[in-house]
Amino acid sequence: MSMEIVAMRARAAVRSEVGWGVAAALLAVALLIAAPGKVVNGALLGSMIALGAIGITLIYSILRFAHIAHGDYMTLGAYITLFMLTVALPLVGIKGAGFGPFTFGYPLLIALPITVVVTIAIAIAIDYGVYGRLRERGTGLVTLAMVSLGIAIAVRGAIQILWGTEPLKLPRATRQFYHLDFQVGLPNGGALPFEIRIPPDNIFLGLTAVALVVALYLFLNRTRIGKAMRATSDNVELARVTGINTTRIIHWTWAIAAAFAAIAGSLLAVSQAQLLPSSGWNVLIPLFAAVMLGGIGKPWGALAGGLLIGVSTEASTEWVSPAYKPAVAFAIMLVVLLLRPRGLFGERNGG
Repeated sequence: MSMEIVAMRARAAVRSEVGWGVAAALLAVALLIAAPGKVVNGALLGSMIALGAIGITLIYSILRFAHIAHGDYMTLGAYITLFMLTVALPLVGIKGAGFGPFTFGYPLLIALPITVVVTIAIAIAIDYGVYGRLRERGTGLVTLAMVSLGIAIAVRGAIQILWGTEPLKLPRATRQFYHLDFQVGLPNGGALPFEIRIPPDNIFLGLTAVALVVALYLFLNRTRIGKAMRATSDNVELARVTGINTTRIIHWTWAIAAAFAAIAGSLLAVSQAQLLPSSGWNVLIPLFAAVMLGGIGKPWGALAGGLLIGVSTEASTEWVSPAYKPAVAFAIMLVVLLLRPRGLFGERNGG
């Protein structure tokens, strides 16, 4: 009897996944027909949301608390990049904008690795000085999440002290969009026209996200540290008993999450052509919506959730004001969680 129940559950799970797949495909086709350019650009911009969401879900999977300051880590990374491009690199004669078809110059490629290192150092220092000490005292997870809110406010305040509150811009040059016009034939002999305008910068964003996600996959599945991180995510106490240095794993978690945040924040600033101290706070709802959509603690679910949020919020501007993007992201999260409380890729009880 138990085997029959297991089989029934398996068949129901398969039907559910197929149903969700068909629904997602139909939604994608509908959006692509209604606003093809916004769908493509939404997917590319959504890849940056995905990078930030992956960082949040990695932190949750190891440390088990919601890191509310992650959006501000993204903003911090963007401002460090701004400092490198406008102050540090020009001091040694490295400056310029307009590299190939992109609005940014080759100095960005030099600034990003430095930004990543500095952001990682700051993230690990904050963990050592704040989160780590609280963990040692047995502080609850809800309290840790509230402390991360305080860290977010502190980081934003530091940014305002150092750079002010006015919008700032990274060095950039004017570039033409890639313009694609094509038609898709219909069975009745007609044709469906498509017009897509893609900023070259967004293509760079998408390719960077793909490279980082592939690198993360290989790291988690092929390296000793990556396998230890997965084991720690499954069971911290068991990982510690088997000889895994969980403190080292925590540092690696912060390093990866901070690196992804720094790159995502910097490239979003490049794409949006301006930078504000509140930029990370404004993107916090899409970040957590992506995490919840994909299933808490699921890196690949966060990737899918980020892309879904990016596409849907960008496509929504075809009908509503861009000011409602966070509301659209929140609404999508609510609808999905009402139907699947554990997210699209979350595990079910008993199954």
